[in-house]
Amino acid sequence: MGDDSSRSWLALGRLLFGLGVALQAAEDFRDMEDAIEYAESAGVPAPDLLAPLASGMMLVGGLGTAFWRLPRVSTGAVATFLAVVTPTMHDFWNADPDDRGGERLAFFGNLAMFGAAVTFLREAYSSD
Repeated sequence: MGDDSSRSWLALGRLLFGLGVALQAAEDFRDMEDAIEYAESAGVPAPDLLAPLASGMMLVGGLGTAFWRLPRVSTGAVATFLAVVTPTMHDFWNADPDDRGGERLAFFGNLAMFGAAVTFLREAYSSD
């Protein structure tokens, strides 16, 4: 990246994105029973194991991205999570009509976060 101003903006973006991801994961931990139930309803195998594991991956990945620690691993974890979860857990095209709007909103929100994660992952690999 270019000058100090550009790097400062990039660091601010990473901080805000990473903390947002980590705080979202922390909310899952606050109500893990609900997260497990939601995963189970979406057909996730072993939701008792995978829901907490996924939330932990997002928490660690978000903090790593925010504070730029192990950036390839942390941004890769966030990008991988979003790439898998977005089309499988928020498949609004298969949702009941009553749930379709909420799932569509979650899908597009995750899609936007996936775009940011891919951008930061690219930065992690180009900052050598």
